Amino acid sequence: MAAQRRNLKQSHQSWTDDLPLCQLCGVGTAPNCEYGPDGKGTQNHPNEDTHLRFRSEDGCSLYGVFNGYDGSRVASFASQCLTAELLLEQLSADHKESDVRRILTQAFEAVEKSYLHTIDDALAEKANLSGYMLPHSEKVQERLKELEQEVSGGAMAIVALILNNKLYIANVGTNRALLCKTTSDGQNQFFQLGRPHSTDNDDELQRLAALGLDSARVRQAGQITGQNSTRRLGDYRVKINYSDIDLLSAAKTRPIIAEPEIHGSQSLDSVTGFLLLMSEGLIDALECAHGPELVNKEIVAMVAAELAQQSTLEAAAQSVVDRVKRLHHDVYTSGRQRATFCSRHEDMTLLIRTLNYPLADGAAQTPTQGGRIYPVSVPYSNSQSTSKTSVTLSLVMPSQSTLTNGTNTGSTLEEGTPTPGQSPTATLQSTNTQTQSSSSSSGDGSLFRQRGSQAAQPDETGRVPPYVDFTQFYRLWGGEHGDGQMAQGVPGPQ
Repeated sequence: MAAQRRNLKQSHQSWTDDLPLCQLCGVGTAPNCEYGPDGKGTQNHPNEDTHLRFRSEDGCSLYGVFNGYDGSRVASFASQCLTAELLLEQLSADHKESDVRRILTQAFEAVEKSYLHTIDDALAEKANLSGYMLPHSEKVQERLKELEQEVSGGAMAIVALILNNKLYIANVGTNRALLCKTTSDGQNQFFQLGRPHSTDNDDELQRLAALGLDSARVRQAGQITGQNSTRRLGDYRVKINYSDIDLLSAAKTRPIIAEPEIHGSQSLDSVTGFLLLMSEGLIDALECAHGPELVNKEIVAMVAAELAQQSTLEAAAQSVVDRVKRLHHDVYTSGRQRATFCSRHEDMTLLIRTLNYPLADGAAQTPTQGGRIYPVSVPYSNSQSTSKTSVTLSLVMPSQSTLTNGTNTGSTLEEGTPTPGQSPTATLQSTNTQTQSSSSSSGDGSLFRQRGSQAAQPDETGRVPPYVDFTQFYRLWGGEHGDGQMAQGVPGPQ
């Protein structure tokens, strides 16, 4: 078996292409982007994220999101190698929880050792050339540059394993896993499975302090060789040459490790909901746009909204990533307070795995009216608050025309669809850990702006002028949350 795994990992062909993909999973992605003064974005480097989503014949399911840096080599290697270490009959239904946790840990250890072994020759050549008498010739300098590109880089990983209908999460670095469960009354309760291994994680700082490092200095520095993670796959600089790095030089042993923190098992019996695996780039983009307080709630609300209106998981996941990307861009171009944090974002990946969760059968409909539901982003207060409120607004839009790729194509009104003279339903749902409340209101049809018969054309960002006047909504929002400015109808993000 070991020889089989070794042969597969050394093969240039991707053997995982032959594994069955899990049909209960969807993935959305977006490349990195940096905005110019005109708001237009430019991709700085090739996408360095990767993912896996396989289901073996014995019912074992494996999912993962890997975000690489300084190249995609480590992320790609890890996703391939980890699958070989876990889905070649190493796991069975007879394994106890302790056995599964041990096998997961050993798999990550094998990935780390295998990767470092692949760069042994390049590191040896690099060390040999670096020992040449200075100054190096142009040819030597060029070769040293090539070797550095070949061996540099690392990756963070969040991996989910489902075996015997039990969920295990293995985390190395700063990606994130959320488990969302739908209660009997239709509310979504979510749980973050573990904390990121970062320079502001108290447990990680305590671990580094035990190795002889100044934890206060590490926290203040915020980053270690350009990353804020304290656990990583690959990255020979902090694994082999850590004594040459001033911040890490006092460590008794290797301070930056690839050992996963494992959470579980979590029984999925009778669970209705979904599992989310998110790359650091997706989390950071939303945090930069709206602040870190409500990121998890916003992501869960977005996913639930897209699952309610998309007919495929792939479309739902991609729509959520696209929404985060638009929010990030809009905050930058708005010039508001958080615009300075949104000049760029890294690669973004979102993996959704449903758990007995129904998808929309075509366009989502309200029980009493036709028309498609378009969830609307709600502005959140950035102030530190003990009551972290999650809000979802759903507007039933008239189906006077069908929106396809940002352009309108004419169609007849469906039966039961409200016309501009009728009153669409706007529902505001507000929930927090202490209270649950909902309110609804109907206007006189003025919620919809009058538009000419000519189809609106999208601007350079792919958007069309809004169909809806949000004044009434912001008045309701302000009245419920005691925000004086909002109650006066101050516009939020469009």
